[in-house]
Amino acid sequence: MEVIEGRLCITHEELAEIMTPDLIKWYRRNRKIEQMQRGCKGRTAMFVADSLPTKYKNALYKTHPDLQEQAASREFLDTIEPDGTAMNFYAEYKIEGARGLSFSKQQEYSNNAAILEAFRQRIAKADSQRLRQGHPRIKKAAFWANAARALRRIGDKYPHSLPENPRRLQEKFNQFFAGGKPNYEVLVTGKFGTRNAAVVRTEEQQSLLKTLMADSQNLNFQQIANMYNAVAERMNWGTIDRTAIVKTWAKRWGLETAAGRLGAGEFRNHLSMQAKRRRPSLPLYMWSLDGWDVELYFQRTATDKRGYNVTTYSNRLTVVVVLDPCVNYPIGYAIGEQESPALIKEALRNAVNHTTELFGRRYRSNQIQSDHYALKTMFPIYTVVGDKVTPAQVKNAKTKPVERYFKSLNENYCQYYRNWSGFGITSDKTKQPNADALNARRKEFPDEAGCRAQIEQIIASERAAKREEYLKLWAAVPEERRLPLPLEQYLLNFGVQTGYKNALEGSGLNVRLLGARHTYDCFDIQFRQYAHIRWNVLYDPDNLDRVLAVNDDGTLRFLLESKYVQPMALVERTEGDAAQLARIQQHNRQLEGYIKGEIAVAGAHVDQLFTHNPQLDNTLARTLLCDSRGQHKDQRNARRLASVDVTAIEAKIADNIATLAAQPAPKKESIFNLY
Repeated sequence: MEVIEGRLCITHEELAEIMTPDLIKWYRRNRKIEQMQRGCKGRTAMFVADSLPTKYKNALYKTHPDLQEQAASREFLDTIEPDGTAMNFYAEYKIEGARGLSFSKQQEYSNNAAILEAFRQRIAKADSQRLRQGHPRIKKAAFWANAARALRRIGDKYPHSLPENPRRLQEKFNQFFAGGKPNYEVLVTGKFGTRNAAVVRTEEQQSLLKTLMADSQNLNFQQIANMYNAVAERMNWGTIDRTAIVKTWAKRWGLETAAGRLGAGEFRNHLSMQAKRRRPSLPLYMWSLDGWDVELYFQRTATDKRGYNVTTYSNRLTVVVVLDPCVNYPIGYAIGEQESPALIKEALRNAVNHTTELFGRRYRSNQIQSDHYALKTMFPIYTVVGDKVTPAQVKNAKTKPVERYFKSLNENYCQYYRNWSGFGITSDKTKQPNADALNARRKEFPDEAGCRAQIEQIIASERAAKREEYLKLWAAVPEERRLPLPLEQYLLNFGVQTGYKNALEGSGLNVRLLGARHTYDCFDIQFRQYAHIRWNVLYDPDNLDRVLAVNDDGTLRFLLESKYVQPMALVERTEGDAAQLARIQQHNRQLEGYIKGEIAVAGAHVDQLFTHNPQLDNTLARTLLCDSRGQHKDQRNARRLASVDVTAIEAKIADNIATLAAQPAPKKESIFNLY
């Protein structure tokens, strides 16, 4: 049996089961049955089943019941056409505002709509024929019985979910065309996606369940159901009898309850939208810093309250790393017991000093990224080291590249040491070191100094491996992006204070640093104007050549340089001694010229004062004022004094000072000027 040109056909052999060969020949000869295909070499003769006399047609359907279904379905199959509108509707259909239908459900509902539309067309065609040709009215019961019977065969070509009960099928048809036009939403079952959650219906019930799921205690499904039922029983609600109901709602509200169950950090790391970023292309564009509890154990022996020596083996050090994400270069670091503002400051000091080793002078970064730890305290330091400060979002470790860098240090270095403590507590336990083996070799762990040496070796290895590439990229940094860090700013923010104050003496500023006496001075004339101030001295322990003198409120700051020591014996003079001595003499000439100029200008102003105010002639102050020749009588001549030009005097004094400053040092120094 097969369908040819939309008509159900049976073979000669199948036809021979219900009539004799001679009878078949007679019917064929007299054209009582319709032959669809002649039998010949390689082909079988086929006869149209519907063309058989009623007697033999009933016998055929009795021996082959499925043929009747095929025959009943053929009239509908010929009418069914895919419904593009239905396909588009179900493709865009959303359940609860977000979740869509699966592809199989979309196809199923589209086929349902196409089949019901075919039924409508068959009814309309029958009604049209009745009006035109006077045919009897179509019997609805018989039609829906045939339609329901045909659904199984229709489903072979168009998978559907329509009911095969005639009455239910008719009800579905009436609902679908209730408004005269297809209502595609009718075909979406009301229980789709909510079969286990139907007991939770009202807004109050859903709110209670959602609140329990978002609780910070992170309750399991059974605990949530128990607490919900305790309220439901008092409110006469339906109770939850299966944890599957809670599980269904938990999947639906996974986003809304995640922050309460897992915390803000987990929510931001796994559910909130992340910005996709690329690392800086060149050095000093950005520095990222953070503290790291290094996964390396060391042993420490201490005396307890009873006087016994107790050794602990699970001690760990903290490292603050300043990372340049350009090539993950550790530009700065500091090792300590725990993260603190002082340790962060030391790491930044190491970073700016390391730029001197790399590039020949101290540089700032264009951007500093940190976490919010001690941000209020550290912000002034960050603004000195970085042009812009961008704290990372709280509880979002993915925004800091230095966090991922710690993992690489752990895997590439720490894990090879015998005192490696393992990854964090949230890591896979199967990837952690053998705890029994760690305990067995605990006495082999290094002490604190040894552990510090391990960490320093790790940083040194990282720097050595990446230094060449880092320096190569530095050559491409534009000049406007190279931000020098002035020595004054460096000492002001990273310098160490002596703890006491110093006053300027004739020999300079005498300071005791690191147990030794050092003398510093400044060639700025203004420094000696404040000889009455006692200065706070800031210095760099790694370089004592320059120090910074600061007054108490920080409004006065002077960079001082280490005093050059001249030999007393002429035979011990070396190259450069004369230049340094000439430098002092030049400064003193400029200083004296400045002082003379100030006094001359003051004298000129006083002369003008007494000239234009005769009432001051007999004062005691007037008798003490004389001219440059030691005379004062000539000053009584008002006409002569009126011609004095104070502005010209000031200009002439300024020219003299500039001339003194520009004079080169004598080529040959007189021995009388050496002492």
